[in-house]
Amino acid sequence: MLEPMSLWKPDPTFYPTPRDAAAAPAEKLAYVAAFDRSASRPDAIAVLDTDPDSPAYGTVVGWTDLPFVGDELHHFGWNACSSALCPNAPHPHVERRYLIVPGLRSSRIYVLDTKDVVSPQVVKVIEGEELAKRAGYSRPHTVHCGPEGLYVSALGGANGEDGPGGIALLDHTTFEVLGQWEHDRGSQYLAYDFWWHINHDVLVTSEWGTPSMVEDGVVGELLLGRKYGHRLHFWDLRKRRHVQEVDLGDQYQMPLELRPAHDPTKTYGFVGVVTSVEDLSASIWVWHKDGKQWAVRKVVDIPAEPAPAEKLPPILQPFGAVPPLVTDIDLSVDDSTLYVSCWGTGELKRFDVTDPFNPVETGSLRIGGIVGRAEHPAAPGVPLAGGPQMVEVSRDGRRVYVSNSLYGSWDDQFYPDGVGAWLAKIDSDPAGGTFSFDERFFPNGDDFRGLRPHQTRLQGGDASSDSYCFP
Repeated sequence: MLEPMSLWKPDPTFYPTPRDAAAAPAEKLAYVAAFDRSASRPDAIAVLDTDPDSPAYGTVVGWTDLPFVGDELHHFGWNACSSALCPNAPHPHVERRYLIVPGLRSSRIYVLDTKDVVSPQVVKVIEGEELAKRAGYSRPHTVHCGPEGLYVSALGGANGEDGPGGIALLDHTTFEVLGQWEHDRGSQYLAYDFWWHINHDVLVTSEWGTPSMVEDGVVGELLLGRKYGHRLHFWDLRKRRHVQEVDLGDQYQMPLELRPAHDPTKTYGFVGVVTSVEDLSASIWVWHKDGKQWAVRKVVDIPAEPAPAEKLPPILQPFGAVPPLVTDIDLSVDDSTLYVSCWGTGELKRFDVTDPFNPVETGSLRIGGIVGRAEHPAAPGVPLAGGPQMVEVSRDGRRVYVSNSLYGSWDDQFYPDGVGAWLAKIDSDPAGGTFSFDERFFPNGDDFRGLRPHQTRLQGGDASSDSYCFP
């Protein structure tokens, strides 16, 4: 049963500024979405102990099975965050308590109560039929807590139709589906991620593909035909209307994760592009204001790595190379450091982005990879599949969590011998140069009970869950 969320004082995990968030106490738990590829048993939320002083540090200390099968948990988020303190749409007396967890294949949305922090309880299930009826969408993907409600992006149209994808709005308190967010979508059709410059009434969306384009793996004809997403869209957040489309160029396929500056006075952000059909490279771009218009600039190129065809999965053998496959990026709360996961080559890159238009690489770690199969130092002699995929950064920027599974069908396509299951923690001190795996923190294999871990959320918030209205 849902309980009232009203508090006499604002939730202590809400922070007026990014500086306050970075100075807050460290997380002691992490919540991880894990899914069953066979869809024969329920997906789950695993709870990890992240307190280095705890005897259970680095292990799974809690587990919640969902009530149905076939969901394929992917991305999820908090019901409320620091945006609740924004003066344009204040909700200071709600609390960061519920996890909003969509099933990417089932179109269900689960609400889990974390009052018992190591045993989250399912307290509400929004069926796909309700999402379709009230918002006209299916295949919910990304969740952000924001002004006037909860925002949930979706890849598909109603009843599993291929599109257009877009954003559904949920009530902050009851979690009822309020309806479709867009009043005027303009040229936007494909959907994926979204974020905003909240003080400037600007929302940004990216593109992946419709359900039929992604759910069974990469479709070679679509990729080489340059049919996947390659645009960013800019919106008036308050008026809920499309303002501008910016095309990166159709060779740059799948601009996915969006990471705007946390400083609410700034109007720039980063987007990672999975691949270029011209040379299999990946890239990082910056969006920014250019006069009264929005523009994008490529600031990082990451080349493919040559490899013998016999070591490659069938989809890559004709190319004789491993693409980096940048599938996630994350920006530290102080906006100084960008982490880039190269799921194909098994590399996590760290960049100094204090000058966002001139990133400087300051670190690199290898783990897994299509060909490399790099080991974790806690398990020498054990080659790993998968690679750094979802990446989450602690509020103070000193801890980076990476998990290895992308999406079931894509896992199988690029790692046909099995992707395994692991989650690693990296200690990072950009100022002092430290960038290394924590050998005490490596849940893997049976720790995840046969499921594949995807996204991680940190207790009290993290670098990609909150937005701030004060600099």
